[in-house]
Amino acid sequence: MGSFKVKILFLLLLATKIVFGAITPLNTILEKDNINLAYPQDSIRWADYYYNIQRFEDAITLYEKGIKRKGVNKSKFLKKLALSQAGLGDTAKSIEYIESYFLLEFNTDFLNHEGFDDIRNSDDFKLLKTKYSPKLNFWSFFYLFISFVGFYTFLILNFNKKIKLPARLLISGFIFIHTFFIFHIGLLITNYQFEYPHTYRMSTCFSFLYGPLLFLYFKKIVHNYSFKYVDLAHFIPTILVVIYLIPTYSLSPNDKLDLMLDRVQNSVNASDSKTLIIIVILKLVSLIVYGFFIRKMYLKSVGRKNLEKQSRLWQRNLYHIHFLYIFSYLIYGILISNSIISGFFFNFQVGSMALMVLYIGYSANIQPSVFNGVISYANRLFPKYEKSGLTTSLSLELKNHLEHLFKDEKIYKENDINLEMVAHKLNTSRHNASQVINEHFKVSFHELVNKYRIEEAKKILTDDQQRNLNIIDIAYEVGYNNKVTFNKAFKKDTQLTPSQFQRLTPQIQA
Repeated sequence: MGSFKVKILFLLLLATKIVFGAITPLNTILEKDNINLAYPQDSIRWADYYYNIQRFEDAITLYEKGIKRKGVNKSKFLKKLALSQAGLGDTAKSIEYIESYFLLEFNTDFLNHEGFDDIRNSDDFKLLKTKYSPKLNFWSFFYLFISFVGFYTFLILNFNKKIKLPARLLISGFIFIHTFFIFHIGLLITNYQFEYPHTYRMSTCFSFLYGPLLFLYFKKIVHNYSFKYVDLAHFIPTILVVIYLIPTYSLSPNDKLDLMLDRVQNSVNASDSKTLIIIVILKLVSLIVYGFFIRKMYLKSVGRKNLEKQSRLWQRNLYHIHFLYIFSYLIYGILISNSIISGFFFNFQVGSMALMVLYIGYSANIQPSVFNGVISYANRLFPKYEKSGLTTSLSLELKNHLEHLFKDEKIYKENDINLEMVAHKLNTSRHNASQVINEHFKVSFHELVNKYRIEEAKKILTDDQQRNLNIIDIAYEVGYNNKVTFNKAFKKDTQLTPSQFQRLTPQIQA
């Protein structure tokens, strides 16, 4: 009988070796309610064995012991614990282990495991999937579409060289921060921020740029303002925010993911973050202050009678949409500061930004001329000056002043005369001076100078009946530097050389 017991024990040890790869000492044989295995690998194998035969309570006991050991793959244990709790129908504990697993290894595909079928239709599990799994809905499609339109508009504006560089940079920057914010919101509501952790707070650094960019843009198109270094002061708040966020931006993707998951798992709302509340309040103050200055410039601009209808409509719509955003953000700021979460007002303020993106995108493709702040002096004979901003009254004033300079002061006699010199005497830009000459005299600057010089030369030759003056002296008198240029210009105007005209003058007079 004793020999039979020894054989049975030997067979049991042999079976243990075959199954687990090592002979387990006698003191490691499992008791019914007291599992005390000598080797960790035995514990894991038995835990997996119990899990496979759906003895989940025994599996959980072993997994919980195993996860406390050093050097083990904790994510594997957490997954098995979550699945085991799901097998027992304990949704709360299963979700607890799932969220702990996400902190170690974020993979939402795990939620699709068949082991969760027993709890999949529970409200808590559905809420878990809503918090972490990528999802698409109407708002996410809408915001991503607006983002596409915004980035496209940003490129269109920057490639449109007809828009003056300062205005182009300001309005394209304005549309970019709107687009970037909406794109960020699109990632947040689709849960893709967990897939791309570097998106964490990526739009926060632009919080104080909305007002300054639109204010400087209005300042440019209304007053044709030339920017100075002091204008960089408008960007100091943004620089300070960037400096404050540098430690956050420099974190690794895993650290950023941990921050985001911690906020979700602890149900931290925007109203619970003191830093975010401060930024919301300061952004609201910035929008209101700059909105006041934008309003002053807008009212001054629309008061001009010579402002083109198209430009007037552009400025009015830009102004109204921006104030709609200020109003919506004001309501949003008040609600969030009082811990009131409203999906409607959140989408309302983002929607007003989307409206701005769509309107600027429409204008960039349909009527790009409005971005320069065009004034209504247009001449179809000279289309290149349609966007110059030169008013009718100023154009006539410059024309009269120019005639005085040529007829009375005879500035054409100066041999170094040029367009810059004339513009300086007119107290205007070179571009405006050229426009006045082209539109009122229908010639170029050099043709105008030659016209007055040749008329003066003909008068001198006509008066010099005794032929006492040399041709070169007359050339110098009317402003030419050499006889060749004088002869060429004179013959172009009269079909005669100065000498021929001089000889024929008595005959013509007779």
